[in-house]
Amino acid sequence: EMKEAEAMEMKEAEAMEMKEAEAMAMKEAEAMAMKEAEAMAMKDGPALKLDLSGVEPLANGYHYEGWAIIDGAPVSTGKFNIGANGGLVKLDGTVKTDGVFHSVPGLDSATDIIITIEPAGDVDDVPSATHYLAGSLSSGNASLSVGHAAALGSDFSSATGVYILATPTNGADNNENSGIWFLDLTSGSPSVGLDLPVLPEGWVYEGWAVIDGVPVSSGRFLETDKIDQDDPFSGTEGGPPFPGEDYLVNAPTGLVFPTDLSGGTAVISVEPSPDDSSAPFTLKPLIGPIAEDAVDHVTYLLAPGGSDLPSGSAVIGDF
Repeated sequence: EMKEAEAMEMKEAEAMEMKEAEAMAMKEAEAMAMKEAEAMAMKDGPALKLDLSGVEPLANGYHYEGWAIIDGAPVSTGKFNIGANGGLVKLDGTVKTDGVFHSVPGLDSATDIIITIEPAGDVDDVPSATHYLAGSLSSGNASLSVGHAAALGSDFSSATGVYILATPTNGADNNENSGIWFLDLTSGSPSVGLDLPVLPEGWVYEGWAVIDGVPVSSGRFLETDKIDQDDPFSGTEGGPPFPGEDYLVNAPTGLVFPTDLSGGTAVISVEPSPDDSSAPFTLKPLIGPIAEDAVDHVTYLLAPGGSDLPSGSAVIGDF
């Protein structure tokens, strides 16, 4: 009788184990089916494929976000950044396979694609004001550019500028090659030295002097006939009502002020606002090598920064 009871208990235990195994298998099958359904749902309808060129990685949590304009309203197509090899990556750094974004409701009726720069921690469903690239769709294809009206609205090919070396904020004839001012002295009196397109909201100009290979800001500005927004390196006296900076105090690590800007480079960049980095952004409409024999209070030309601007393509289709 003991043996029969033990045998019965073993059979009951085996039956319980089989039921548990069957239940586990059912759960696994259900989970697999749900994953497959989610994957199918992700690919239900057309997807967006982005291919970008000349777009650089953003730092400090800033990132890019795509937007499809559907029925006149922006719909997010997904957040991303740019990896070290220039390809699209997810915000955790993993590769965004083929630059494809799935699960965008109504994508087949989109009229435009816009790429924005979003600040760190952004979680809303509203585009930032910093529109970087944009393009209008035709037959499911769009060429993305900074010059599109929904982006910066200009390719900066019309930008021109001049500058002088001078240090007005520490008096006359004192380390004059240690400052740069974007003004014109050809008439004998200071006048506006920069002719730049008006920027849309979300962007700001910034001047730079490259000193011993290190770009040092001369200040951010929106208007070319007023003093700029920054003067951390200038002296105590007033400067002219134009963008510029004297490099006299508070030198960045590795540099010594006063300095001599001859042999360096003058740059005007276009920066996102707010900005992801203290370094110059990709867009540099004006650049001017400063001659080794440059002297103060002489007007020097800035050259176009080049036509190789960031660009891209957007394709809507089955991927």
